[in-house]
Amino acid sequence: MIIRKAEFKCSSQFVHQCPKGQINEYAFIGRSNVGKSSLINMLTNYNTLAKVSSTPGKTQLINHFNINDQWYLVDLPGYGYARVGQGKKERFSKLIESYVVEREQLAILFILIDSRHEPQKNDLRFIEFIAENGIPLALVFTKADKLSQTQLNASLERYFAVLKKDWDELPRYFVTSSEKRTGRDELLDFIEQCNKDIKTNIADELASELAAYSEEKELEAISEVVSEEENEFLF
Repeated sequence: MIIRKAEFKCSSQFVHQCPKGQINEYAFIGRSNVGKSSLINMLTNYNTLAKVSSTPGKTQLINHFNINDQWYLVDLPGYGYARVGQGKKERFSKLIESYVVEREQLAILFILIDSRHEPQKNDLRFIEFIAENGIPLALVFTKADKLSQTQLNASLERYFAVLKKDWDELPRYFVTSSEKRTGRDELLDFIEQCNKDIKTNIADELASELAAYSEEKELEAISEVVSEEENEFLF
């Protein structure tokens, strides 16, 4: 996928303030300081699209970015940041939960994971919550350039070993580095394919509905003819 346009659309404090319409949304979320803003800027080729800060927890709203006038990239607040007050934690939690559970336009939720660390309880609990609610998800391992290939493979295996305790089939995953632009093409190609699949599914559903409607009308016409013939017979 070639990114020809990437621009800020809006920030929303509540889900009902998010853009109207049926444009597919691909949301990115992760623990604070996971490298989300850098990843978004790398994917879109716009270095200042998402604000990169040395202070974790800066994303506090639902941020929509218009990509190629075809889909929205959604930057969600991070979770698990200890230095945020309890009140803000609860507000962020409700905002995130409301978006991922209620937002019908959400096509895929990308959960970002720092590849340098051991599996974190916050990440695992969040992945479990998303899976239990039937929300399509994919894992994105970030900062792969900070590890050697051997270290990276070992880190991924540790994570997969934990997930396999509850998952029969592991979710789709991507390995990325914002510094080296690793994983960019794979992620964008995946999003492009998802958009095509969704469009195909919608077309199939509409075709099925049209076929069902035509069949119903045909049955109604046959019923009317039979009814007229019965009336003629009676008289």
